[in-house]
Amino acid sequence: IAAQVRSLAALDGSEVGALLEGAREAPTGPATERLVEQQLSTVLDAVLSRRDSGVDLMELYQEGSIAAAVAVGEYASRGGAAPGLRAYVVRVLDAFLDDVTNRQAAQRLADTLLLERVKLLETADVALRRRLEREPTILELAAALEWTTDEVEVVSAVLAQARGAYDAEIVEFLDDLDEGDAGGSTDI
Repeated sequence: IAAQVRSLAALDGSEVGALLEGAREAPTGPATERLVEQQLSTVLDAVLSRRDSGVDLMELYQEGSIAAAVAVGEYASRGGAAPGLRAYVVRVLDAFLDDVTNRQAAQRLADTLLLERVKLLETADVALRRRLEREPTILELAAALEWTTDEVEVVSAVLAQARGAYDAEIVEFLDDLDEGDAGGSTDI
């Protein structure tokens, strides 16, 4: 992608001005496409500056390309001048990509915290089962963990859903093995 983006010929100010005029007249036309294409190097630079963000670079590039297209369209519709286009696209890209990376970081943190809560719930469940010699109730788990019953129910539902998906994958894998075994080989 980098080689392709960097191979595009640069436009001078008069060419950008003419393309902006064309983009104002036909927002989805070839002038807008050419302006967006020209801004892909700006997208690439913005993405590469976030390579340590923990977000997949291709995902960031796709998100940045969309943001650049929106920025170019908005700038053209507002009647922006050619010299200010790149700076405007940079501002939009920075705001948008920072938001994407912040949301991804927040989601990773939420996933990590949820996983920790699932582990705590499983540990408490096993400990209480051993002590009580039966399945613990939601209230007993909540008391042991110092959580609300709602928290126990939500985390239990997540755990049940994960177990269900995992069990479904195992069944699907075993079904695939059975289909592959139809040739008459001996069962294990």
